[in-house]
Amino acid sequence: MTPTSYEQVFGAAPQATALAPGRVNLLGEHTDYQGGFVLPTAIPQQAAVSLGRNGTQEHVLYSANLDQTIRVPVGEVGPGFAPYLTGCFALSGVQEGLNAFVTSDVPSGGLSSSAALEVATLRALRDLLPLELDDVALALRGVQVEHEFVGVMCGVMDQMASSLANTRTMLLIDTRSLDRHAIPFPAGAEVLVLDSGVPRRLAESGYNERRAQVEEAARLLGVPQLRDVTDPAALETLPPVLRERARHVVTENARVLAALEPGVDAARFGELMNASHASLRDDYAVSHERVDELVALLQAHPDVYGARMTGAGFGGAVVALVRQGHATAAAQAVLADYSEQGSQVVP
Repeated sequence: MTPTSYEQVFGAAPQATALAPGRVNLLGEHTDYQGGFVLPTAIPQQAAVSLGRNGTQEHVLYSANLDQTIRVPVGEVGPGFAPYLTGCFALSGVQEGLNAFVTSDVPSGGLSSSAALEVATLRALRDLLPLELDDVALALRGVQVEHEFVGVMCGVMDQMASSLANTRTMLLIDTRSLDRHAIPFPAGAEVLVLDSGVPRRLAESGYNERRAQVEEAARLLGVPQLRDVTDPAALETLPPVLRERARHVVTENARVLAALEPGVDAARFGELMNASHASLRDDYAVSHERVDELVALLQAHPDVYGARMTGAGFGGAVVALVRQGHATAAAQAVLADYSEQGSQVVP
């Protein structure tokens, strides 16, 4: 039987335990590494990490989801899921062996399961060591783990959302200044998240390539980041592929700002979500044909205001804004149609 607690694996109580949620992003995809605006919210699913000192010079890391133990000498990174933890250990100055028990119900693929793991680990370390680390600094350390130990050049949204967001509101983040504000969901609407059933691996996807492309576009335009471009016409001087990538970032920032205007209702917010998906599919080229099919089914449902892919793309999750009280029925109807087209997904 798979162990379900730190005590079952290591024979003693942990010295620190912490949780952190996944997130879903309503608007503002692939803008955070260009200083843009994002609108995520936390989801109920969480990662949990329990830690304890083991008196050796070896970390012993156990994942309940994988039923796998990895042993890593202190100062080394390790394989598999280990870098998400050992990166946190290294950046936090850990110089002794730790036991770690990890479990998570955050689905992989677009809902920031890795950021939730990093934030939960850093929260546990903050209690164990202890660390003088506020929630913003903690999030930024998680980003550093991704860059230096995982090899994904992500922006700040995922870790900021996992560290600071809640499930009751959206969190508007200016990813340049890190200013943030709680924003209510559109009246009369609720959020629905579905897994497309198309797996992806972020580090093996085109994520880093997309980031390099928009950085090159900003360089050619002579601006620090595409955040500084507000007129899409200014992109016409770019080579075709870079123009498409940059156009997504510029128009996506505009969509987030449009969603904040006075009087925006659920129908208008949904229109912005639909436009966001089209841009991610056509200009940023990070969607997948099965994801597009699921999004189209959602968009066609009478109780759905709007739907789009969420996360880095190349598979994974989709998010929809649905009439309040109708999310379950809409999900069941859409999943039935989607299943008939050849995929199995879970809400």
